Order: sequence, then structure tokens, then C-alpha cells
Amino acid sequence: GKMAQDMTEKELLKMELDQLKKEVKNERQMVSKTGKEIKEYVESMAGEDPLLKGVPEDKNPFKEKGGCAIS
Repeated sequence: GKMAQDMTEKELLKMELDQLKKEVKNERQMVSKTGKEIKEYVESMAGEDPLLKGVPEDKNPFKEKGGCAIS
């Protein structure tokens, strides 16, 4: 598709309207309810979270294979 800066105002408004039509179908829930559920889920999964507990060196696919020395 075209980049936003290349679109006419009418095209931009139509795109925004299409997006709002999609969003209005989303089921809404109170943050006071979902926030608590999200917090409980995150806490229950904390033991498995590599961002919290780290990744063992032997399981890390991004570990540097070798180093380089500058002399």
C-alpha cells in the first residue's frame, strides 16, 4: 500500500474509519478486573521467564561463538 504521507486526506480518513470499525467490535473489559488477572498471570509465570531468571549459557542461541582480540 501507499505510505501515509502520500495519501490524500480522504484516503487517510477512510483508513482511520476502517480501523475504528474493526476496533469497535473488540470486547471491552474494566482495567480494574483485567489488570489483576494480568498481574496474577505474570507472577505465576515468573519462574519460567527468561527475562527475569536469565538464560543458561549453553541454551543461549545468541551467545557469541568466539571472541576477537585487538592487540
